[in-house]
Amino acid sequence: MIDSLLIEKYVNFIKEILINNGMPSFWASLINVVITFSIIMVIVYFLDRFLRVVVIKSFYIFSTKTKTTFDDFLVKSKFPRYFAHVIPLFILKFIVSFVLVDFPFLLKAFNIIVNIYGIILIVKIIRSFLRSTQQYLRTKERFKDKPLESYVQVVMIFLWGLSIFFIVYLLTGKDVLSFATLGAASAVILLIFKDTILGFVASIQVSVNDIVRIGDWIVYTKFGADGTVTDINLATVRVQNWDNTYTTIPTYSLISDSFQNWRGMEESRGRRIKRALLIKQNSIKFLTTEKIEELKKIHLVKEYLDSKLIEITQYNEKIGADKSVLINGENLTNFGVFRKYIDIYLQQNSFVSKELFSMVRQLAPTSQGIPLEIYCFSSNKQWANYEIIMADIFDHIIAAIPYFDLEIFEEPTGTDFKYFLKQVEK
Repeated sequence: MIDSLLIEKYVNFIKEILINNGMPSFWASLINVVITFSIIMVIVYFLDRFLRVVVIKSFYIFSTKTKTTFDDFLVKSKFPRYFAHVIPLFILKFIVSFVLVDFPFLLKAFNIIVNIYGIILIVKIIRSFLRSTQQYLRTKERFKDKPLESYVQVVMIFLWGLSIFFIVYLLTGKDVLSFATLGAASAVILLIFKDTILGFVASIQVSVNDIVRIGDWIVYTKFGADGTVTDINLATVRVQNWDNTYTTIPTYSLISDSFQNWRGMEESRGRRIKRALLIKQNSIKFLTTEKIEELKKIHLVKEYLDSKLIEITQYNEKIGADKSVLINGENLTNFGVFRKYIDIYLQQNSFVSKELFSMVRQLAPTSQGIPLEIYCFSSNKQWANYEIIMADIFDHIIAAIPYFDLEIFEEPTGTDFKYFLKQVEK
């Protein structure tokens, strides 16, 4: 009570002097309000700046002495700065209520403005706290690949929506919780935040079903995305492509469309190599005894040829095959031996996974030749190393083809035509 009387005495000090000097009460009150209000605003302004410096520095000193990094993130997100505004705001509201006591309309308007600022300030403080929590959790291994920003955005949308309701109530004095108002507001919210609501539902499904994580390599042809997921929020998923460009994808597209996620490969024991060479069909032939003896000099197939020759010879003798004609009975082909050579080569290659499936197969003939497909897995999954391993394998295979009297199909070039014309001229 004494404090209130003292405050009332000081805020009306100028008014009493003016009235004692013969000024009418109304004008004395008005001048008193203008001068006193201005003085209070200046005092509160400097008090706010002082408290902001004190609170921020105190909080910074405190954060440097603690082991946890959470308070460091609070400093970065300006939490102490917003919190420092609370005390001056309460002081301003308390004192001004005595200054404007003779002007109810101004007092009401001032209270509305202060209350609206207080609501916005509370939202900013909560937002700062949530952002700090998000950044802190991001440092934990368990939450590194989770779409934390989506959940923060949902909470913030709810808070801003709630604050708008209260602000409208303060400005209009109408009950914002009536059914009619809520119905109209819901319709407007659904219309304005349609993509946000879809994104929120999608982000929950993405997180619960573990469809995409931050750090995953995804390929989304529809949006031209081929790279690493760097951010997942309510509206978009941000992908940094391998050419260092960025592609943004609507979050709800991750559950409505099809895309490729390479996480399974990265978590597996190897990365698949699947590539084919086209072999000319007219270069495939039966092997003569002389050619078999020549191929035995190749160490990888010598043991195979020895065992296979015994098997074939016994079978041909059993059926009485006339070997004066090469096609009779069982025979080896240069293509079959070459396939076996590649198979053994892959088994002995230290960069090819021995735990995963490996196969050399012949695909259906085409107009360009017979595709010979190599299907195996590289034990090294890093992109650059994987490409080197695959290139080395096919370099060796292409270089080995002539030893088996096989040819690779290639489209004729200008050089081929020149060579052909020279041969015709001769």
